[in-house]
Amino acid sequence: MREPLRYRAKRKLLGPPLPTDQLEHERLGNPTALAVFASDNLSSSAYATEEILRVLVPAIGVAAFSLVVPITVAMLVVLGFLILSYRETIKEYPTAGGAYMVTRDNFGLLPAQVAGVALLTDYILTVAVSVAAGTAALASAVHVLEPWRVPISIAFVVIIAFANLRGVRESGALFRIPTFFFIAMMVVLLAVGFARLWFGDLPRAVNDAEGLLPFGRTGSGLLLGASLYKVLHAFASGGAAVTGVEAISNGVPAFKKPEWKNARQTLVVMGSLLGAMFLGLSVLASHLHVAPFEAGVPTVISEIARLVFGDHGAGKVFYFLLQAGTMLILVLAANTSFADFPRLASFHAGDNFMPKQLTKRGHRLVFSNGIVTLAATAIVLIVITKARVEKLIPLYAIGVFLSFTMSQAGMARHHVRLKHAGWRRGLFVNGVGCLLSAVVCIVIAATKFLEGAWFIVLLVPIMVYALVRLNRQYVNEAAALEHNVTAAATERVLPHHVVLVFVDQIDLAAAAAIRYARTLVPDEMRAVHVAVDPLHAAELAAHWQTLGLTRFPLELVDCPDRRLVRHAAEVVGDEAADGRSEVTVLLPRRVYRRLWHRFLHDRTAEELATELGKLPNTNVTFVPVDLGGQARAATAAEGSGR
Repeated sequence: MREPLRYRAKRKLLGPPLPTDQLEHERLGNPTALAVFASDNLSSSAYATEEILRVLVPAIGVAAFSLVVPITVAMLVVLGFLILSYRETIKEYPTAGGAYMVTRDNFGLLPAQVAGVALLTDYILTVAVSVAAGTAALASAVHVLEPWRVPISIAFVVIIAFANLRGVRESGALFRIPTFFFIAMMVVLLAVGFARLWFGDLPRAVNDAEGLLPFGRTGSGLLLGASLYKVLHAFASGGAAVTGVEAISNGVPAFKKPEWKNARQTLVVMGSLLGAMFLGLSVLASHLHVAPFEAGVPTVISEIARLVFGDHGAGKVFYFLLQAGTMLILVLAANTSFADFPRLASFHAGDNFMPKQLTKRGHRLVFSNGIVTLAATAIVLIVITKARVEKLIPLYAIGVFLSFTMSQAGMARHHVRLKHAGWRRGLFVNGVGCLLSAVVCIVIAATKFLEGAWFIVLLVPIMVYALVRLNRQYVNEAAALEHNVTAAATERVLPHHVVLVFVDQIDLAAAAAIRYARTLVPDEMRAVHVAVDPLHAAELAAHWQTLGLTRFPLELVDCPDRRLVRHAAEVVGDEAADGRSEVTVLLPRRVYRRLWHRFLHDRTAEELATELGKLPNTNVTFVPVDLGGQARAATAAEGSGR
């Protein structure tokens, strides 16, 4: 049988379909898993320091460079406890789902929706922030591309979505080299930067360049003139650095066996790399006095690289290599969301809180519908914010810290409830992780509320309400379908069976329906034509007589107001009204192989099926005719007869 055009195109683009038993072989080794799940977390080091400085520089000027390292260290303490906390989560919940599964297991389905929605929104924002930041890195190196940031960002999203539609292993192989290239270039940058710092050869940035953020005035005291609110604001902005910590816990089944051990090892490697890069960049920024630009380009990491490597010879080459690596890791950081969002959405859908289509694995054993949904939503965000990182960051992190808090609270309850070996240590780790996450979440919500965090604060409960309503619909449908199943299956068969074939004209479609009706051997059968056009009805009746279908009478139903569906329903309703007749309605249906052919014909049969199916004791059946196959057969017959 010839495959449809849509399937052939999918096979050409994505490759041959993978059999279900191939899922085991789609597992990832630790290096590839690090590239797939850690790129979001590692890439945030490229802009976390900049976000801290973006808050402090306008407030306290050059004193910001004295506070950036202490704030970074404070955030690294949070990171450390989160790494320890998620090691516990991975061990206790190796089936994936992260915050969603932990919260569901320990607090119930409704709180789990809050954790899940917070993570889902964060994954969408991760895609938007990552590609926008990657495009900013590209525009920092190639200034002529700055006006094209939105279309470039959209193109990046489409490319990553396409790579993920091809399968987990293929996307992992694609993203492994850029991830390790970025890590290598960061090692080079930090090594050269600290070497020059050690030998006293590190230059300082010029802080009167056009486009820089305005410098505030340095004050005195412990916070150098900054208010506690400003310091907390800067701390909240640096919170973007630890997003993505949860990604590995959401994708444990993607690891090779033993899954949970490999996932825990990868988590520690990821956290260690992030801590080193984040702290290293903050130390260099504090000595170089690199300030952010209002437009977001050139980026702080770009300026650090320019000053560390220099503007000539090999230094220029290393600068462009670092910018290329930064752009790639930032863009590919979106892959973490493409790995985790579809999986998390499938858990929601499996619990009847999201559309069931999200549970289906596609052509290449990935959750294709989730991938497409994520890409489309992220593109909308990119267009709305014009791919500006500073506009997306206030929306970022609050969702993930909310999920952190709920996940760690769930793990704390898990330890108290089950009291496994070592539960007191686990309770301490997860309890402190919960407390720190809650504090950061509150700080982010308070300090970034007016900058856009209000949108997420409102969106999470609205989405939870929508998911609960969807769940209620699924529950009601299931209850309706399960009600009195045995009684319905064994109910007394009505004594009289009537078959009605609705015809518009005498053609192959009508003939197929008539032939099928004759196989049913009902008590009564007839064709019905709703006469919208009296002249056409008369011609049809005359043609019917010439066919000699004496056992199959044709009934003409007058339809002066042209409300075809209404009159058809009246005919069927009259037959079923006596309570002793089962009515079978056969509708001829033409099947068109090409999409554009469908637009040449109306959808009357579908409208009839919808309305007639609502009537009691009525069954509606389509009798299809493949018009494409019939047309080719007729053409072949005509050619052979010449």
